Amino acid sequence: MQQKLTVSQLTKYIKQLFSYDNLLSNVCVTGEISNFKLHSSGHMYFTLKDEHSVIKCVMFKTYNRRLRFKPEDGLKVIIRGYVSIYEAGGSYQLYPEYMEPDGLGDLYLAFEQLKQKLEREGLFSAEYKKRIPFLPARIGVITSPTGAVIRDIMNVLFRRFPNVVLKIFPVMVQGEGAGKQISRALDMINKARAADVIILARGGGSLEELWPFNEEILARSIFKSEIPVISAVGHETDFSISDFVADLRAPTPSAAAELVVPEKDALKRHIMDARIRLKRALAGKIQREKQFLAQLSKSPSLRHPLDKINQLRIDLEQLNKRIENAMERKLESAASRFSVAFGKMDALNPLNVLSRGYSIARSSGKKIIKSVSDVKKDDMIEITITDGSLMCSVTDVMPGT
Repeated sequence: MQQKLTVSQLTKYIKQLFSYDNLLSNVCVTGEISNFKLHSSGHMYFTLKDEHSVIKCVMFKTYNRRLRFKPEDGLKVIIRGYVSIYEAGGSYQLYPEYMEPDGLGDLYLAFEQLKQKLEREGLFSAEYKKRIPFLPARIGVITSPTGAVIRDIMNVLFRRFPNVVLKIFPVMVQGEGAGKQISRALDMINKARAADVIILARGGGSLEELWPFNEEILARSIFKSEIPVISAVGHETDFSISDFVADLRAPTPSAAAELVVPEKDALKRHIMDARIRLKRALAGKIQREKQFLAQLSKSPSLRHPLDKINQLRIDLEQLNKRIENAMERKLESAASRFSVAFGKMDALNPLNVLSRGYSIARSSGKKIIKSVSDVKKDDMIEITITDGSLMCSVTDVMPGT
């Protein structure tokens, strides 16, 4: 009778077959990443596909932390690892132990990915670039303490400006942990305010040798540095992330030394030329002011300052005389008009009429009597004549025809 197997037994048997197979134990597969997910545990889950098939992949944290680039959907990669059965799901999966971009180096891809990320965040923006001081008193150099780079920088600096204070902060400039060491040195200089400007320097090399200057931790330390930073990494054709973030990029370490300080002799000549030009300009200014004063001394206003005042005084007296004459004419005209008006009013004065024998009769209510109907018998009335008044009693009222 045929042996009966449980699902688990069958799955384990198939898994053993996979593990015994030499090809599946060490397989190299190329394909395109899709459905990529970085789990909180640090493991990476994604699907690898081509035109006809897909396979699920799990890359454990132990292996993916060695990656220099970030896997993402649509990226074509080459994977080395093994194929095994995922017992709980009953499906086979590819477990990558190494991964690299297909057709593009992992370092170059990591460089481009970080460059795009930092550029989107604005770390390369010109508005954040700090001005390099014209003549820094203290220059900090972060570089390897041995090699030609530091000697080149010292030769150029002390040749151009011997008085400068040079502070060297020795670090590793390549290899594992170099980026963190350079970042710590940069932070330390800022915290101690130990320099007026900082030079990051390294000689030329391959992309892998220059990699510490492409690490994100160093890029962010450069960006937050309150002291201006000059990046002088590699040769003129080499570009690193630190070049884009720094306040100034120098093509070589020697060029950085030339950019950071002026040449002392040339500066002296410039100062002397400026002093001569200043003396000439000041002498010319004094001469022009003297000529102006000479012209002023010849002017009539300064030679006879009271002439203008006397002339104004005469003008004022004449103006005052014209005002007095105008006022007299105004008063005479007003007096004439008043006399005419007074004559008219006097002619209309009722008292003058009374002097000719007329009188004014008023009732007891002081109302002028104009008609016999305004009074009745026995009313008391007041008769006003030219020299006084008479109180009279009405004995009779006789209307006229």
